[in-house]
Amino acid sequence: MKTNVGTLDAIMRITCGLTGLVWGASKMSRHYDRTMPMLVSIYSAMKVAEGITRYCPILDMLNVNSERLLTRNENDPSPSSDKNVQELTRSH
Repeated sequence: MKTNVGTLDAIMRITCGLTGLVWGASKMSRHYDRTMPMLVSIYSAMKVAEGITRYCPILDMLNVNSERLLTRNENDPSPSSDKNVQELTRSH
């Protein structure tokens, strides 16, 4: 199983998943027969598992890899933000 979830994406999945699990558990402690908190808890547990394993079956099915979304491409002809920051600091 190849990883297809980037580091930032994994951290966001774990954080949001744990938040959803806490919300679902707090709602189910008072109203255990409700459907919505149970569904949110199941979905949140899936997101936590995806963040830990860094594999998402939906992204794999769509052939999307979020690991490459935030990496810098050295062959990119567009000006990088680092060069713009250096030029701004030189002018002041």
